[in-house]
Amino acid sequence: MRVTDLMTENRISVSCEVFPPKRFEGLQEVKRVTGEIAELHPSFISVTYGAAGTTPGFTLEIAKSVQRDGAVPLCHLTCVQSTREHVARVLGDMREAGMKNVLALRGDLPKEGTPCRDFEHAEDLVRFIHTQGDFCVGAACYPEKHPESSSRTSDMDYLKRKVDAGVSFLTTQMFFDNGLLYNFLYRMERAGIHVPVCAGIMPICDARQVDRVIRLSGSIMPPRFAAIADRFSEEPAAMTQAGIAFATEQIVDLIANGVTLIHLYTMNKPWIARKIFENLSEIIGA
Repeated sequence: MRVTDLMTENRISVSCEVFPPKRFEGLQEVKRVTGEIAELHPSFISVTYGAAGTTPGFTLEIAKSVQRDGAVPLCHLTCVQSTREHVARVLGDMREAGMKNVLALRGDLPKEGTPCRDFEHAEDLVRFIHTQGDFCVGAACYPEKHPESSSRTSDMDYLKRKVDAGVSFLTTQMFFDNGLLYNFLYRMERAGIHVPVCAGIMPICDARQVDRVIRLSGSIMPPRFAAIADRFSEEPAAMTQAGIAFATEQIVDLIANGVTLIHLYTMNKPWIARKIFENLSEIIGA
């Protein structure tokens, strides 16, 4: 099934994201994780591609497991370190395995050396994917702008080019202030971009995650959450409860304001996803 078939205006969608293991020995554990998440009946489960595309085979293996568990898989695909031939092979493997959905990403630039130039940007990858099969292609977007963009205006211009290249839906980078998303959606409307947007929510249940999240994503941490992390940093159980409560409150506010597509960055912790599904059970009909 194509994930866009699940994105209707009158239906609340909650999807989840998992990441594959770095080594073969970890496959069974991640399959157990995805199995537990599949039991929650998310709209779909996305599987990341690994740093610099290091685990494409594991991504597909986990996506197959998601499919066997009865959930809809979404395979991530990055291109910054890949040749056209390599990407064609990966897409061929996905097509043969019955994968319908791909999230097209540029990926992180290498810290050393020169990146492969077959694909300069994600929009180049989007166009190439459409030459390789009938895939439903999604892409990333950044409510606070991409860290490498010079301005919000240039970031929105690039997003429009990416959508015009053949993107059917978008998933946002994690954010912690809903006002940023509402402003972003307004600017998308003004720019003439009309595709479904999944709001990316990451429950932070460990105060040590805060600095890393800010560093990797460039997300603005609202004072309200900073106070929570400061107050409960030495109380793991309390911090976990507060982090889940904060994420739940974010989602409730989003849904109340008409944002019905929610994407949970689960960090491979099914118990966190389960708790949020339980907190929202009457709202999402879980």
